[in-house]
Amino acid sequence: MRFENKSIIVTGAGSGIGRAAALLFAAEGGHVIVADRTEGADETAHLIAEAGGTAKAIRIDVGVEEDVIRAVTLACDSFGGLDVMFANAGISGGMANLFDTDVALITEVLRVNLIGPFLAIKHAAPRIAERGKGAIVLTASVAGIRSGAGSPAYSASKAGVINLAAVSAQQLTGSNVRVNAICPGLTETGMTKPVFDYAREANKMDRVGRLNPLQRGAQPEELAKVALFLASDDASYVNGQAIAVDGGLSSSHPVTRQEYGRTAA
Repeated sequence: MRFENKSIIVTGAGSGIGRAAALLFAAEGGHVIVADRTEGADETAHLIAEAGGTAKAIRIDVGVEEDVIRAVTLACDSFGGLDVMFANAGISGGMANLFDTDVALITEVLRVNLIGPFLAIKHAAPRIAERGKGAIVLTASVAGIRSGAGSPAYSASKAGVINLAAVSAQQLTGSNVRVNAICPGLTETGMTKPVFDYAREANKMDRVGRLNPLQRGAQPEELAKVALFLASDDASYVNGQAIAVDGGLSSSHPVTRQEYGRTAA
């Protein structure tokens, strides 16, 4: 019960890693604000309540400052303060290459994937500091570590999240608020559902995740458990770090390069 009576916000909690984390936080005694822009938030809160946990759902757009403020306010009003922020929400932005990515697409990806975590830190950190200590965990990606795991828009946004974790940890010196990021590899979530669905239908699951040493994709719970570790006192001396949870993919990032001027087959 590492989070007994702790007040926690999880964004992107309507499915995937966010839902898995919200369920685990609640199972370990946490009081969870389940934030998502879809009805999945209500579904996750219902699952927590069915299991005997405590949760409140809220619909927000993480890239809108007023929405983030509403979520933080709800946590403080409902549970007496805030101890943990898991800024997990994100979008893929598709797989367009550099020259097929228009400004509107990359702007939206950066708004959700990078401005969202920025707003989470900006508004959660002061309230967490009021409690004496606490943690913020961000969801980045192996795509933010180096080339080969995502589109230009997505990769740039997640690289920004990794740097944001480091810079924020430094600027929160003396607050006892730690900031870290997880960097998932290929994980079965709503974002990657088409990939996994196709592989199952085509009887090609053995090809999913084949480039990492474990030769498989991850399940959301495997990422959620690392997020919970970073949010807990078990990680009390881990700060400003980006932890790859990718089956070993980022130890080499093997890719087939796309040549300039040629379209991938």
